[in-house]
Amino acid sequence: MTEHLLDLSAEEVLTTTRSVRKRLDFDRPVSRELLTDCVRVALQAPSGSNRWLTQFVIVTDADRRKALADVYRKGYEIYRKTPGYIGVVDKGDDARNANQQRTAASADYLAENMHRAPALVVACGPGRTESGPPIAKTTLMGSVLPPLWSFMLAARNRGLGTAWTTVMLFCEQEAADVLGVPNDEVTMAALTPVAFTKGTDFKPAMRPDPAEAIHWDQW
Repeated sequence: MTEHLLDLSAEEVLTTTRSVRKRLDFDRPVSRELLTDCVRVALQAPSGSNRWLTQFVIVTDADRRKALADVYRKGYEIYRKTPGYIGVVDKGDDARNANQQRTAASADYLAENMHRAPALVVACGPGRTESGPPIAKTTLMGSVLPPLWSFMLAARNRGLGTAWTTVMLFCEQEAADVLGVPNDEVTMAALTPVAFTKGTDFKPAMRPDPAEAIHWDQW
């Protein structure tokens, strides 16, 4: 489906794939063909032991989207009361804190409007890791999260917006019930809305200098 591709370099896709919230066009439908094409790209991502573990639950039915969004909002209200809530994180200086508050406002907006997205995508992996060694969870998530990120990169290159979210998992069983996911056999990893964006002129975000994130040779 090359007719949908934007004229973006790999560098631009990697640095401008933002969590889009207020610029999602909720009134423009997204075809199954376009969503499937994003999954096609996503399945090229790395997967532990080359097993292709990721499964995508793509919700387009309006009633089911509303039901899942209701669970998301319930989880979001739990999240708002935690120390990690985006609106209370102190970034250390006025400019970054102002940016943080804008991001918090957009996250609140998404929680209120999640049901309006034409598609909600949940990335899942087979198995549960609660009783296993730490490497079990790392291996599972390491096989599920890269394909979801690749899905989001593919979406960006097709004029679609996404937003990585996990707060639905505060109410994991309720979400599983809405989706028909066998929660004792399958792990849900993250949820993203998918919609065309209002404009495609996204820019790199404010991020730390690389020196703040690098440990050469040892921690």
